[in-house]
Amino acid sequence: MYIVYGKIELFLPYCGSLKEKRKVVNSIVDRVRKRFNISIAEAGYHDLWQRTVLGFAAVADGEKKAEMVASVIQETVEGSDDPLEIIAWDVEIVPYHD
Repeated sequence: MYIVYGKIELFLPYCGSLKEKRKVVNSIVDRVRKRFNISIAEAGYHDLWQRTVLGFAAVADGEKKAEMVASVIQETVEGSDDPLEIIAWDVEIVPYHD
């Protein structure tokens, strides 16, 4: 079993209010959750309009599947209809042994 966790820091250049930011962030979070059943949430910069940090975690039954989950998360965020820039992408894949 493998644990995949990490964070994505995003710049949202066209958000002019927290309401617009929340709409974009919720859209990204919903899209990622639909592709894989993972935990993902906004984890930082709650008071800034144009920046956010998304934290995520998932469990996979193999290393290849864990790598695939990480790449699909990144592809899903990059493929967003909303204009955004990934500032930082940090992901860890850790084996879990009983």
